[in-house]
Amino acid sequence: MNYYFAPMEGITDYLYRQIVWRHFPFADKLYAPFIQPNEKPVIVPKEYNEICPENNHGIPMVPQILTRDAEGFIRVGEILESMGYDEINLNLGCPVRLIVSKGKGASMLADTDYLDEFLDTIFTHNWKCKITVKTRLGLTDNADFNDLLEVYKKYPIHELTIHPRYKSDFYSGEPRLDEFSKVFESPNTSTKICYNGNINSTSDRDQIICHYPNISSIMCGRGALANPALFRQLKGGKAMSKVEFIDFHNDVYETYKATVAKEKHFLHKMQEMWTYWNQYLQFEMEIIKKIRGVSSVSEYTSVINQLFDSIL
Repeated sequence: MNYYFAPMEGITDYLYRQIVWRHFPFADKLYAPFIQPNEKPVIVPKEYNEICPENNHGIPMVPQILTRDAEGFIRVGEILESMGYDEINLNLGCPVRLIVSKGKGASMLADTDYLDEFLDTIFTHNWKCKITVKTRLGLTDNADFNDLLEVYKKYPIHELTIHPRYKSDFYSGEPRLDEFSKVFESPNTSTKICYNGNINSTSDRDQIICHYPNISSIMCGRGALANPALFRQLKGGKAMSKVEFIDFHNDVYETYKATVAKEKHFLHKMQEMWTYWNQYLQFEMEIIKKIRGVSSVSEYTSVINQLFDSIL
């Protein structure tokens, strides 16, 4: 079983991936947040920094492309191949309103005829690398996932990652496992299947494998943000200790403090991370409210030092 760290826009940037890999190098792959094709340059500098090899040295990173323009996918894909990447992931699952309003991400799932033409153009290209796809079940719960599966089965997709929610579900509610089951009712034996959704512990993983022993991989996003040692645990290792978390936190703190110019943006970054971390750590809400309420780096440092002193 392989385990993948899902991309999360605005959070799992190359700095965060470097930090994770320094402390908990256990995921088999870490997917970078999507890049979008442009005309000139084809890849804008900010996105180039995310996928350039020098910022991902030693990390099993997979670049991801989000677009509804097949030729744009090919242009970016050729650049990624020239960088040495042996896998490119296509994002057909992003549920963010701004993305969907432009006909990208999960919006692509609403028109299977267009999706078919799009994939046909992509797979007509002579790729040296593997093409993988990340998908949802469809745009709304009126959609028939079988229609999407019939399209996907026509193409040599190396691995299909399925997040069993509709775009309209966003991230709420339980994954729709009854719909996920359809992929095994009429399988395409040449395509590997990766499960993605609500894997926060080894017991969550065990339940999925029990029901779907034929999946090749599991992708974790929010669960791996909340618990940086999740992949170690999924591979039979120990849970994250308090000292390990403090060291990890301090690395995040120092790295972003040195790179984020504005104090308020840095504080927002740390507060956002605590929203995830405390889902696993379960500190008293009084402490979390203090962290959310800080307005300066010195105030943040004081609150965190008090917290860490109290748990050691």
